[in-house]
Amino acid sequence: MRANLSKAGIEAEEIVDFLKKELQFKTLCEKILYQKVIEEASRERGVMVTPEEIQAAGDRFRAQHRLEKAADTLAWLEDQMISPEDWEAGIRDRLLTQKLAEALFAQQVEKFFAENRIDFNQILLYQIIVASEKVAQEIFYQIEEQEISFYEAAHLYNRDERRRLSCGCEGKVSRSTLTPEIAAAVLNAPMGEVIGPVTTQQGYHLFLVEETIPAELTPELRQQIIEKMFKEWLTNELTYFIHSTV
Repeated sequence: MRANLSKAGIEAEEIVDFLKKELQFKTLCEKILYQKVIEEASRERGVMVTPEEIQAAGDRFRAQHRLEKAADTLAWLEDQMISPEDWEAGIRDRLLTQKLAEALFAQQVEKFFAENRIDFNQILLYQIIVASEKVAQEIFYQIEEQEISFYEAAHLYNRDERRRLSCGCEGKVSRSTLTPEIAAAVLNAPMGEVIGPVTTQQGYHLFLVEETIPAELTPELRQQIIEKMFKEWLTNELTYFIHSTV
């Protein structure tokens, strides 16, 4: 690493100075401290990463990035200004983080899901956003009087092209993806009724909930829950780690 930097005419101190000027230094320091917390917690719990696991993860990476030959991988690493040892160390750190998260929270997922199921329920949401409250109210009345459908109005009046082309369809959304004021308006709304206008910084919103989709604990959601719980745990542990070393 240092040799590559020297070839490029960059000193390590220059990197630190640049990160500070770009307001990225604190974020980088936090990531380093997070890794220290992960290392310590893994040692305490006997969580380890084997060479075989690193090899398998490296093989998956090469396949995904079409680095079919050893020479291709070495060329890519050189372009990234890292050594094979640096790359393997990074793989090892990421695997250790995943294994620690599983060790800490895999057994708690079902309980967490059951207690917070409402937060994972989804709705199929349609939305119209306009710049004027008066226009939003007029559209609301037109839809209520069946002069125009919500979907037609969304295609005609939405402020941005994406929503016009999709007739206002936002797709499946959950509480975590919505702002508090919008979540309060739509999550318990009767299906098929026009909701609004709701005012936000974006403008004046009209909503239509087409379907309610009860949450299921899929493998993807299971992983999201583990990552959420682990992130919260890591933040708390970092606070304790900093205070205990001061």
